[in-house]
Amino acid sequence: MAESFAAGGIAVITGGASGIGRAAARRAAQAGMRIALVDVNAGKLAATAAELAEIVGNDNILTSTADVADPSAMTALARQVESRWGSPTLLMNNAAAFVAGGAGGILDPVENWQRLFAVNVLGIVNGVQAFLPGMLAAGRPAVIVNTGSKQGLTNPPGNPAYNTSKAAVNAYTQNLARDLREREDSQVTAHLLIPGWTTTGDAEHRKGAWLPEQVIDFMDSAIARDGFFILCPDDETPNETDHKRILWNALDIIEDRPALSRWHPEWKERFAEFMTQDLAPKG
Repeated sequence: MAESFAAGGIAVITGGASGIGRAAARRAAQAGMRIALVDVNAGKLAATAAELAEIVGNDNILTSTADVADPSAMTALARQVESRWGSPTLLMNNAAAFVAGGAGGILDPVENWQRLFAVNVLGIVNGVQAFLPGMLAAGRPAVIVNTGSKQGLTNPPGNPAYNTSKAAVNAYTQNLARDLREREDSQVTAHLLIPGWTTTGDAEHRKGAWLPEQVIDFMDSAIARDGFFILCPDDETPNETDHKRILWNALDIIEDRPALSRWHPEWKERFAEFMTQDLAPKG
């Protein structure tokens, strides 16, 4: 089975200076890994690197302010990491942009759409393009984790640009996992991390949210059992609730219902009734 945090391994973590990325970097350091930490916030990057260096030493930390949206920057980073340590055993494409949904909704400025897709989608593609060839050539077990979002699965109204970018991450990562599975002798696996309500960045922790460390615990356990969809609960929303919401969205297609019928006034009561039902047991 795959292992996320292995002693002597090499972790590359984008968006690694705060939130879930920082929690992953801390876990990697505690496991005795070498860590390439990527973040566009130079101040937070330096502070996190200093913290990690106290655990594994300065020689085992590499920092970069590369913009994941820049393919040449990611390629240069891969060359730097590989020339210094070798190919990563953990590539965590975690960097993401969030632009609050504007008043225009679908007609939000195109610049918002372009930036979200450049970071949230192409940032992941760039990370895979830069590092996967070396990971395959190394011929050893390795893990790629792409950070998605429940908004890419349930598509709630309010921020269509963000939702659409994360839906693309879902589709891309499924294709990546299948590709790796079909490659002869490949020992690289791909996994989609889908956090629940998580306290990230400088946000004040609120009751009901998970801490980033809880997300990493859940992720590590899921990867150890070779899970692909790492659908995290939180203290407010259990997995069963998420499963029902996701299933309802899928049934919109199968039953030819209105788009996003969960929020359609004529379907409100039927959705509420559906959420009271027990799902059929697995198997």
